[in-house]
Order: sequence, then structure tokens, then C-alpha cells
Amino acid sequence: MEFKHKPVMLKECIEGLKIKPEGTYVDGTLGGAGHSREIVKRLEKQGKLIGIDRDEEALQAAKENLKEFSNVIYVHNNHDNIKEILRELQIDKVDGILLDLGVSSYQLDERNRGFSYLGENDLDMRMDKSQELTAKTVINEYPEEELASLIYEYGEERFSRQIAKNICLRRKEKTIKTTKELVEIIEKSIPKAKQKDGHPAKRTFQAIRIEVNNEIKPLYQTIKNSIDCLREGGRLCVITFHSLEDRAVKNAFIEAKGKCTCPSDLPYCVCGAKTLGEIITKKPMIATKEELEENTRSKSAKLRIFERR
Repeated sequence: MEFKHKPVMLKECIEGLKIKPEGTYVDGTLGGAGHSREIVKRLEKQGKLIGIDRDEEALQAAKENLKEFSNVIYVHNNHDNIKEILRELQIDKVDGILLDLGVSSYQLDERNRGFSYLGENDLDMRMDKSQELTAKTVINEYPEEELASLIYEYGEERFSRQIAKNICLRRKEKTIKTTKELVEIIEKSIPKAKQKDGHPAKRTFQAIRIEVNNEIKPLYQTIKNSIDCLREGGRLCVITFHSLEDRAVKNAFIEAKGKCTCPSDLPYCVCGAKTLGEIITKKPMIATKEELEENTRSKSAKLRIFERR
């Protein structure tokens, strides 16, 4: 299957990065290189793009899509390790970083990866196929209370306890192996009258995917690390797709900006507040009406931008 990637909020991201032709940029979620292509097109030969992805299929597709560009460095790794990655490349600071969080269109559409609740495939959901933890492990081995908690927290699913209970009852009979089996359990756990807001398995599948790929826990620190890697004037653009991601990014931005707690009548700051920069987006940017019509997956996207000072 071809690795297609319709980049979300492309114009806003490119403008937000304020690309310098001779600069060094990082796409921490390379995917099909939709955003990266527009970045590297704006770079001169001395400019550089570092593309990071933990999905080897994505990296191979990106190499093909960007094969005419010689100033791209491809890294099979997790953007959570951005400091270590740049250190190994002997790069001190960069001019911009883009993080497009969540699962890619290709991963959703490639049914055998197990991300989709449509069809019947193995319970996998790994972005990095070399890791051990899979959705099958989570579903069949996590204690009921832990399952209920992660489905509620990561999926914001109000019927999480019933879903977890029914998963545990089913797995006592036999191992749950496929996405179809999991969907059937979820559908039986949610009253028919409440199955109106999209597919009933959507929230649970999101929660399991987040757990398998550890998408939330390191995110706050990843944002702080990314800001540390920017040189003065450098920008970090982050696209999120659900409230937990957006909250982590927002809070990390607020902490990096810092806040003076001195009384307003003092002529200068004495509290020692330090700032790493400025939040460019006071409120997150969202997709335009035109983009929403062309790309339904941009519906929940939010873009936040931070500039290092």
C-alpha cells in the first residue's frame, strides 16, 4: 500500500516555522513527508532537514518521496529522544521543529497494522514494529481496573468500566486476537441508544493505541526538550488531535514562557522568573473550513506555536 499523507494545516505550519533557507529543521513525525517536502523545498543546499519516525515503513516511504533532495537526514527513532538524536548528529541547536502527533492516515488505512476498528486484523497497533508491547498484550494481560482506567483517561469513554469488564470475561474463555473480536465486545458494552457519536469502538481503539505507543506520558517533557533544542528565534510547531495531547503541549508552553509573580507596582522583576520564549498562538489554530471539506482528519487538529527567545 502506498504511504499517502495529506498534511494537516500545511500552510499554517510552514508560515509558523518562519523557515530560513540556510537553517536546520526537524520533522519529528516524518510520516509520508507531506510537511517535510514543503520545508525542504524552502531550504538551500546548506540548509538541513532531520526527519524522525519510529515507523520504518514511513521512513522508507519518505526517502522515496524526498529522493531528489540531498540535504535530508533520516532517523529511525522516537521524537521523545530528540536531545539524544541531535547530540548523536553533533547538532547543538536547530531553527525549527515540527511535531504532527497521533496516528498517520497510512497507519489507519493499512488494516493489517491493527489501528482500524474496521475489518478483521491482528490486534497490533505498534507504530514501531520492533517494540514488544502490542494491543493484543494490553487487551489480554492488563488487569481489569487498569484497562478501565486507560480506556476512560485516554479514550474519554464513559462506558470504560463495562468495556473492561466484558473484555476480561471474554478473555477467560479464549484469547482475544483480532480487531473484530474487540469491536464486538465494545459494541455489546455500550447501549444502542448511546452509539450515535461515530463508531462505538473509536474511543477505545484510540485509548489502546495511545497506551501501546506511550503517546501521552512523555509528551510534556518532549515539548520542553524540543524548546531546549531551539536556537534564539527558532520555533516549535505542534499539531495535536485530542484534548490530552493539547493539554500537555499547552502546559509545557506555559511553563517555558514563565510568569513573573512580582507586584505590579515594582519597577522591575525581582522574583527571578525566567522565560525561554513566547507563545505565538494565544489560542490554538484550527483548520479552515476549506481544509475541513477536503480532509476530514483535520477536524480535531489544533496547532500551537512557541518561539525561543
